[in-house]
Amino acid sequence: MLDVERASLTITKGEELLTQYTFGSGEAKHRFCSCCGIHPFHQTRSDPDRYGVNVACIDGMSFTDFAEVPVIDGRNHPADTGEAICLGVMRYTPLMD
Repeated sequence: MLDVERASLTITKGEELLTQYTFGSGEAKHRFCSCCGIHPFHQTRSDPDRYGVNVACIDGMSFTDFAEVPVIDGRNHPADTGEAICLGVMRYTPLMD
């Protein structure tokens, strides 16, 4: 997920197929594709003016574009604890060039 300002997110196709789901607190608005189930983006709980966007849903981008990605503890939300808890990093190392 990339953290972006809400105003900078533009849905270029498939918006009519999106459905919304809210977990626990109901504050974050998660969007899912009603056909395939992919989670393209969500309005964040800690800042409703920001979205978390699935990199795999952005034309021209891939998770392989990032050498390291922080892994955040999904159980302890920053809105509850005051900080994001980083458990480590996930690394991508290509097997071939």
